Amino acid sequence: MTPILCMAEALAASGASFEVHYCTREPARTAFRERFAREGIAAHTRLYFDSEGQRADLDAILAQPSGGKHLYVCGPAGFIDAVLARAEAAQWPEGNVHREYFAAPAHENAGGEADPPFQVKLHSSGRVIDVKAGETIVAALAAQGVEVQMSCEQGVCGTCLTRVIDGTPDHRDVYLTDDERAANDQILPCCSRSQSAVLVLDL
Repeated sequence: MTPILCMAEALAASGASFEVHYCTREPARTAFRERFAREGIAAHTRLYFDSEGQRADLDAILAQPSGGKHLYVCGPAGFIDAVLARAEAAQWPEGNVHREYFAAPAHENAGGEADPPFQVKLHSSGRVIDVKAGETIVAALAAQGVEVQMSCEQGVCGTCLTRVIDGTPDHRDVYLTDDERAANDQILPCCSRSQSAVLVLDL
């Protein structure tokens, strides 16, 4: 829930319109409950507790996808699948629907020693950094003093999203849509790798 909370706080600070629908088991097990109850966010937040028999009406919540609205959903895979199915039925544009799994599916985030090494080139300076087998791009960059803002480190929140100038990414995230992956012009460097020997990033 951390990225969702951060977005809610940023939207509240800017005065933007938004809604948070937070489904959880019971009040005592609700992460960040105090922060969602703060002024500026509480008025936009609806909590649903399983222990009290409360259920979010997904059909009603997702009934109006017009007006450039974006949908962000996070949680267990089963919950996300249910929300995405309702969003598709309500004809939400795919590019306006974003998901954050509590844990990335293992096959999407495998990595390991079988992955060949490659190089990342920083577009701003021309500097080339080696990425070893089993090493993430952000780890390789950090080892050379290049910091990339990130949060989940699993390819689920989109915080580290970086533009690709040249090369072909090996997408292993669960954040980008199929169309965004096919475009190959952005990457989640916390988990994804490269199909090319050299990947040029907008850093």
